[in-house]
Amino acid sequence: MRIPGRKADGTGRPRLSALLLPKGVERGALILLVARGLRGMCDGFIAVLLPAYLLALGFGQLAVGLISTTTLFGSAFATVLVGLVGNRFAPRGLLRFAAALMMATGLAFAGLSSLWPLLIVAFVGTLNPSSGDVSVFLPLEHARLAESATGDARTALFARYSLVGALSAALGALAAGLPDWISAHAAIPSLTALRAMFIAYSATGFVVWVLYRRLPARHSKAGAPHVPLGPSRGIVTRLALLFSVDAFAGGLLVNSLLTLWLIQRFGLSLGAAGQFFFWAGLLSAGSQLAAAPLSRRIGLLNTMVFTHIPSSLCLIAAAFSPSVALTMTLLLVRSALSQMDVPTRSAYVMSVVTPGERPAAASFTAVPRSLAAALAPTLSGALLSVGWLGAPLVACGTLKIAYDLSLLAAFRHVKPDGGSS
Repeated sequence: MRIPGRKADGTGRPRLSALLLPKGVERGALILLVARGLRGMCDGFIAVLLPAYLLALGFGQLAVGLISTTTLFGSAFATVLVGLVGNRFAPRGLLRFAAALMMATGLAFAGLSSLWPLLIVAFVGTLNPSSGDVSVFLPLEHARLAESATGDARTALFARYSLVGALSAALGALAAGLPDWISAHAAIPSLTALRAMFIAYSATGFVVWVLYRRLPARHSKAGAPHVPLGPSRGIVTRLALLFSVDAFAGGLLVNSLLTLWLIQRFGLSLGAAGQFFFWAGLLSAGSQLAAAPLSRRIGLLNTMVFTHIPSSLCLIAAAFSPSVALTMTLLLVRSALSQMDVPTRSAYVMSVVTPGERPAAASFTAVPRSLAAALAPTLSGALLSVGWLGAPLVACGTLKIAYDLSLLAAFRHVKPDGGSS
């Protein structure tokens, strides 16, 4: 497949494809990387703007947690459906349906002002209040990416996928200051400018839908049909349970709630919060870029654990920091380490199951994560609303450390197909 606008180099390989894709990866994966980048930009500014938008509509801190919780529950329900019936439908069709849902979500949030309708849209839609991708797109794209490479190339591809998402989310966070700028320079009400960002979210969904139409048909490998979990059920179940602890901890401090915390604790403006998440996103992207070579040196599991624990300690320390400068420094150090486990975790799951089980394994591990993460934001919003500002940070860091130590103890002897863990 050849995407218009790309020139081939002397080897006949498109230059953009050669730049973004590891050696030995099918070129169709490039479309997924571009789509991930576009969605990441939207996730970046939505996560920062969502609390300000809800406050502008007249809601309180608890509503921010409720919307986040409902969104994550909806994502979990959608991924359950993917796991149960996804193998009955063409993957491209499911991805196009998800993109159409993204279009509808943006339009609905831009036009609605009452809490209950917004909660319904949050449940059925694709809004993402967190720093990572927790939507229905995730298991669908992961399964397709896993088929595009093997071994170290697969790890490198997942690292690029996460890198693209982190970089684009950082740029999107920087765009969170646009509503204030538009309101100040174009005499447009602040609420109208905020609604316009949801229209932009919807328009991006249309572009993603067009990109998914360009995906080549999947050629199933002989002897590796897509089946429900079988021989790998035990290991995937244990991984899913542990991942749910990590996800619950992360749900206590999704980006929307961290933005709310920064606003309440230090009075940060949307523009300043957006700049912080921009730099945090860049550091996160750099860490994910380093994940593949580090995992080749020390193993996937060690990379997941020994980069995660220091980041959690920084988060706990930030809860007690007396100044905004020290708090930002600690949070930025955390960002430089906390996401290094994302590509390695995805590659690890894909490497410990049989090829035919990969779509089911991606969904099976994503669902508990989404459900566990969905339980946390409302609790965190309630803690913030009663003035317990440091509690979500301390709880998040403590639970993540417990997860890391449990993961290392349970899986240090398990060997993925890429080598020793």
